[in-house]
Amino acid sequence: MLPTVIFLACLPVLALYCAADLCNWTGSGLAAGIDPRIVLQVRLRCTEGFVSCYPGQALRVALEPNLSSIRYNTICIQPSPSLSGASVYIERAGELELLVTEDGGSTGRQVFCFRADGPRRPIIYLQVGPQTPGTWIRRTVGFRYELLRNRSVNASCRPCNDTELLMAVCSSDFVVRGYIKNVFHDPQRQTSLVEVLTTKVYWQRSGVFEQQMHPYVSPQSWRGHIRTLLQCHVMPGDGQFLFTGSEHFGEAWLGCAPRYKDFLFIYHKARIGRRNSCNFPLD
Repeated sequence: MLPTVIFLACLPVLALYCAADLCNWTGSGLAAGIDPRIVLQVRLRCTEGFVSCYPGQALRVALEPNLSSIRYNTICIQPSPSLSGASVYIERAGELELLVTEDGGSTGRQVFCFRADGPRRPIIYLQVGPQTPGTWIRRTVGFRYELLRNRSVNASCRPCNDTELLMAVCSSDFVVRGYIKNVFHDPQRQTSLVEVLTTKVYWQRSGVFEQQMHPYVSPQSWRGHIRTLLQCHVMPGDGQFLFTGSEHFGEAWLGCAPRYKDFLFIYHKARIGRRNSCNFPLD
């Protein structure tokens, strides 16, 4: 059951606390300590943004994107580097389920994802404990959020089949061609970071892959990093690869990554059979 709390409506006198720029919300801290039972309600209208508040505050954040006709089946949040004294819950059918809590350590840059509760709008509840006595600097605690459509929460280590690959080159956040320069493993985050030297950027949603401006480097050379799960045991390999995947919180995550010559064979075969999901720009 929901805890016994007073839900504070966004009255004009409290507009300072509840107003948002549609994507983001930052508390002023003035409401902290007024009444620990008060929960400030915030409504955000974007598919990504950030929320932050001060110690002693509690927020109930409703995510109501303007594109109401599109179903978002996954919600991901990335807590602030230090979530000390705070807890994040998700609301399902009127009950709160604990998603993440921190007792004084650090969450690093860990991302937590969960499935949407059917047709209901996603609700995230953030509760921040009071300021530690003797602490003079008031810190803010919060999270970044992102709503995803038709995405799987957990990445898979198995190679993509032909159908998945043909769909990936049409619908991924990024599609690039290049070489694996190095692979770095991060046991703490349970991820591997693949350093990629890119010879062709077909498209990318943001600036994950950056063009090299060194005078001794070809102007067609790009560089970027792609994350994947540590359990996938990614290793450097020879030859060109076609990298596809999604972008979350400014990071690229690996989807399908066949050798480029293998992709060309699959693509040409599918084009003959008219099974391509889109026209891919071949060289």
